[in-house]
Amino acid sequence: MKRGKAFAPGHITGLFQICDEAVDDLHKGSKGAGFALKHGVTTEISLEETSKTSLEIKLNGKHQESARVSKAVAVNFLHNTEQPLAVKIEHFVDIPVGAGFGSSGAGALSLSYAFCKALELPLTQTQAAQVAHVAEIQSGTGLGTVLAEWAGGLEIRTKPGAPGIGSVQQVPLEKDYIVVCITLGTIDTRSILSNRETRDRINISGNHLLRILLKKPNLRSFLEFSQEFARKVGLCSRTVLEILDKASERGIICSMPMFGNAVFSLVEEYQLDPLLEIFSRYGEDERVLISKIDCKGARLL
Repeated sequence: MKRGKAFAPGHITGLFQICDEAVDDLHKGSKGAGFALKHGVTTEISLEETSKTSLEIKLNGKHQESARVSKAVAVNFLHNTEQPLAVKIEHFVDIPVGAGFGSSGAGALSLSYAFCKALELPLTQTQAAQVAHVAEIQSGTGLGTVLAEWAGGLEIRTKPGAPGIGSVQQVPLEKDYIVVCITLGTIDTRSILSNRETRDRINISGNHLLRILLKKPNLRSFLEFSQEFARKVGLCSRTVLEILDKASERGIICSMPMFGNAVFSLVEEYQLDPLLEIFSRYGEDERVLISKIDCKGARLL
């Protein structure tokens, strides 16, 4: 039996621009800005020779029937194997799913790395990440998430495309900031990306704010422009807007992850308790995620 194990960080996008006009999926993606999380997806894979290929996928111990992104990655790797294999995939996820934390991209990316390890393929990690990127594009679950999770850190994606094609500019951080988020529900990414009016608002606001951010790339600008973007795109629920306003009254800049019915911020230690007090009015403790920024990006374990 052959095995592979890898980790990919979760990711929060604060603002972005859709860039999916290219014919080649490797060149489709987005420009944008966001940051990787210490929390994410760890994937373990085992391969055993058998008489007929089979695929079993689990997420935190529960069998998954759909798992379209993971299946897309698996099909890509199994397409070129001559020997039938019994494939067992286990995703261990410690970020919210479907709430703008990049779980599908992290699952695809960590699975690609693990597959390469298990199959002992002569692919670079960049090439493995490209498989994950294409799977996300074709599944309609993301655009630039894989590139961002591959790179890590607080980043601005300046050129769309898969790792090795798209470009990333890192934003330096002077302090060890704390990531604080509250999840209020889920949003269907595919429905948003297929809505023409929403896409137009995203691209107009995203293009404008990204050009300004590149002139002064720092954390405060990122948070301010992310909030402005979230308000202009018009996807914030009444509760999200209320939390943004209450945090602003305490001098804390928050925004909404793209796309998730949630609120996030990056704060210093002295701001943590005031923000948690605001969040406590809107949900139970299990809805709150506290993390740090992951600067390493995806990696084998």
